[in-house]
Amino acid sequence: MNLTEQFLARGSGKAKVSPGDIVTVTPDIMMGNDVTSSLAIKILQDAGLEKFADKNKMFIVMSHYVPNKDIKTSEMTLLIRNFVKKHGLPFFFEAGKGGIEHALLPDEGYVVAGDIVIGADSHSCTYGGIHTFATGIGSTDLAAAWVRGKIWLRVPETIKAVFNGVPKHPWTSAKDFVLHLIKEIGDDGATYQAIEYHGEAIENLTAEGKLTIANMAIEAGAKNAVFPWDKSIEQYESTRAQRHVRPIETDPKAVFARKYEWNVENLEPQVSYPHLPSKAKPVSQAMKDNIKIDQVFIGSCTNAKMEDLRIAAGILKGKKIADHVRGVAIPASQKIFRQAIEEGIVDIFAQAGFAVTGGTCGPCLGGHFGIIGPGEKMLSTSNRNFVGRTGHPKGETYLCNPAVAAASAVAGYIVDPSEITGS
Repeated sequence: MNLTEQFLARGSGKAKVSPGDIVTVTPDIMMGNDVTSSLAIKILQDAGLEKFADKNKMFIVMSHYVPNKDIKTSEMTLLIRNFVKKHGLPFFFEAGKGGIEHALLPDEGYVVAGDIVIGADSHSCTYGGIHTFATGIGSTDLAAAWVRGKIWLRVPETIKAVFNGVPKHPWTSAKDFVLHLIKEIGDDGATYQAIEYHGEAIENLTAEGKLTIANMAIEAGAKNAVFPWDKSIEQYESTRAQRHVRPIETDPKAVFARKYEWNVENLEPQVSYPHLPSKAKPVSQAMKDNIKIDQVFIGSCTNAKMEDLRIAAGILKGKKIADHVRGVAIPASQKIFRQAIEEGIVDIFAQAGFAVTGGTCGPCLGGHFGIIGPGEKMLSTSNRNFVGRTGHPKGETYLCNPAVAAASAVAGYIVDPSEITGS
């Protein structure tokens, strides 16, 4: 069995599972955010259900519209606060105490390697970056799982994605690997399938880089992404995991539905053009297209971890962003925000001309803290650039890695970071 099949076999108590099988598993983590939890709570209240299988597995993270931006969102979050207080839920992360769930939960060791994670948010696939089975579900399924402690899943087929070589370009990163994959297989190229990552390039990534790649599995339509247990994940977990890790050994005889293989030696940083992640082009092409930008967003569950912030700050240090550019930087969690303050990263962003806040999704979903207007162009380290996703439907969003974002903020146009750093 491949890794996804092994996870689902273990989670359902079966010796073996195959693609297409329906299994009932017991998740280790059942997560909702401020938007999806409120819907799940209403379902429970309408059904009169007040008993839960395991409150220690119920996680609610306020992330999308926090701090509250208007009366409607304040009413939504008040519903959640009252629910949490009434039932004494131990894992509730309020504004200023949590952050974006997909960075918060692995970084602070709540999700650990070997887990089965379900989350009422499409980017719950992120946790596969640290060797878990993790997938997104709907609010109705979350409500049912909270009550029953179990959920049924269909075992997906698995794609094997192999990335060979070491990039020659100094600013090519994990984000560029996944943008390249989506370009190659399409926005629906992995629909209801798992993606299992292998190869020298993958082995050389940090765990944070793996989380970035897993985050965007859903942008290819995938149910989940998973990475083999390795030294980078072991190191990451050694200082974070709040429970015992339970790695699964990769089976050399594992069967896959199909296999893709790429050599990344000559892969440049990628820029995804509006309005799909699959419209990725090399940064050299974006430079030829002379794309003037109005706003740069460094944030989101994709690229607002410490590794990402350090890369961006290294480029921005001692520089100012272009006069016509607005910069928005949002570290992914309160812990990451505070660490960025301690390391002087927040000050670097602020001196460069960025507006900085912490622990919210911000303009990634067109929430607040920097949504764009008609005709404006935003360069973003987030995961989606759909029509109207980050603001006005007549605005345009381009996707990139943190280095490209920082360098382009200084230039005022989308540029190769080497143009700014000289390296």
